[in-house]
Amino acid sequence: MLTPLKGKSEGKLAKQICKVVLDHFENQYSKELGDAWTTVREILTSPSCWQYAVLLNRFNYPFELEKDLHLKGYHTLSQGSFPNYPKSMKCYLSRTPGRIPSERHQVGNLKKYYLLNAASLLPVLALELRDGEKVLDLCAAPGGKSVALLQCACPGYLHCNEYDSLRFRWLRQTLESFIPQPLINVIKVSELDGRKMGDAQPEMFDKVLVDAPCSNDRSWLFSSDSQKASCRISQGRNLPLLQIELLRSAIKALRPGGTLVYSTCTLSKAENQDVIGEILSSHSNMVPADIKGIARTCSRDFTFAPTGQECGLLVIPGKGKAWGPMYVAKLKKSWSTGKW
Repeated sequence: MLTPLKGKSEGKLAKQICKVVLDHFENQYSKELGDAWTTVREILTSPSCWQYAVLLNRFNYPFELEKDLHLKGYHTLSQGSFPNYPKSMKCYLSRTPGRIPSERHQVGNLKKYYLLNAASLLPVLALELRDGEKVLDLCAAPGGKSVALLQCACPGYLHCNEYDSLRFRWLRQTLESFIPQPLINVIKVSELDGRKMGDAQPEMFDKVLVDAPCSNDRSWLFSSDSQKASCRISQGRNLPLLQIELLRSAIKALRPGGTLVYSTCTLSKAENQDVIGEILSSHSNMVPADIKGIARTCSRDFTFAPTGQECGLLVIPGKGKAWGPMYVAKLKKSWSTGKW
């Protein structure tokens, strides 16, 4: 059953909530989030409350747009929240709902900005990319985090991988829309099964980002087919296994001393804390990196739910801070050999 949203439609048809998915969320997240679920539910089921951040493209900088955003009351993501915040990355947030129009893809012309959920920048910032480093974006489509990484630094080598063929084409187009040719030459785009990357390129990378396939709560809630949604709920129980396999591959691809960041856009504990817990218990060469300080210093822009982990953060949608869901965990690879 599909439940029409209240309020004005977006475009010709109003978005409709899939009751099967909402009931599933209600059962799971009311237990996992407690009282916070009431507000989260209200935001997730009300697209008119959603906010969009504007990431400016340093390779075709929109000075006039930046002035306009200032006049409209937008503010930059808290740069003081990160000790090594890259000065080259500018992202503007609004405290009110709404979005500016997206730019169309035009061959040969670089886009000036990328619209995104501001919480999706947290995994990129947690990675702390430096000029010259080799970095792997293991599940890279649609490409927003790869674009954001290149706003932060100029890596010596960036490998963007996406296994799904449709999303792979989307990834290529995103990179072509934002990145100039000289930098494109240091980027490799591949369509490999991420679970095999570690064997193909062992200990190759200084930094690895695993923005894993997940339940994707925002989009899933508006599934147009209730029967398919029911099937997806059943199949979703296999997601943690896939996420663990991707992380094991990423660990193999990471050099000793390197940094791994794991992220999802779901609230699910089974896909977030439990996955990282399994990795830490089965890989003695992976150690948690404390990122609790981000939650303390980013509270102006984001609402965080407790995770019980020093290495993990969970952004939940809140009133006036309708960002997330976004889970971020940061691990370091030690020089000792782990068990499998």
